[in-house]
Amino acid sequence: MNSLKTVGLLAFMTALLALVLSVFQVNFGFILVFIVGFNLLAFFFSDRMALASSGAKPVTEAELPQVYSIVRRLTTQMDMPMPSIHVIDSPQPNAFATGRSPRKAAVAVTTGILQVLSDGELEGVLGHELAHVQNRDILIGSIAAMIGAALSVVARMGFWFGGGGDRNNPLGAIGAILSIIIAPFAAMLIQFAISRTREFQADKSGAEITGQPLMLASALEKISAGTARVPMRVNESTSQLFIDNPLKAVRGRGMSRLFSTHPPTEERIKRLHDMAMGIS
Repeated sequence: MNSLKTVGLLAFMTALLALVLSVFQVNFGFILVFIVGFNLLAFFFSDRMALASSGAKPVTEAELPQVYSIVRRLTTQMDMPMPSIHVIDSPQPNAFATGRSPRKAAVAVTTGILQVLSDGELEGVLGHELAHVQNRDILIGSIAAMIGAALSVVARMGFWFGGGGDRNNPLGAIGAILSIIIAPFAAMLIQFAISRTREFQADKSGAEITGQPLMLASALEKISAGTARVPMRVNESTSQLFIDNPLKAVRGRGMSRLFSTHPPTEERIKRLHDMAMGIS
């Protein structure tokens, strides 16, 4: 269901882009080529950018044997290559995974998460992160970002330089105005929805990998309490990679669900409890 929802949202974004292009009736081939090229470049270097912007440092097995042991066991079970392991010196309990493919993956954990989680809870979190890699969520997020960027640029360029057909036609002018205002906003909301969908999928996949959905549920409860209380300096573009929003302590809980890249923790925990009971 999560995968079907992701496909549906991406299809809707693509249809929205096609609609905006038809409204402005202008060939934006060169713009789209630039956007695709820029996002491909970001995609291929996303792992390095994410690790650098979060302050993650590579660690050896001697330095972090607990994490290495869990990740090695899980990747063997999943028939995946061993990712590089990194640590972020922050008291906030959090973690993320990045990499365009299993062979280019990296997993990062904060010093805070190692202090508050049990071995079983940590295994649940690492299973969740490895599921992101296995499910190619970095690729999916990159595609969504590419379409969203194209929508925004095309709408603005079309309004100022393309005209949306006959400028003397009131309906054409209205269509152009709606496109420049509504289309980029709708694309942003869809990107957030895709991100939330992929989090639900990683929760489910991670719980299936470890066989302990309640351990992940317990970990999410502790992590959510920590992210709400302990601030963390993270780049905005990297925040959606983490298992829980690392900017929660800065922004507070008052943000609407529409504008959140992460699903409500309560709903994630409920789904995991339902999964443990065989409901879903």
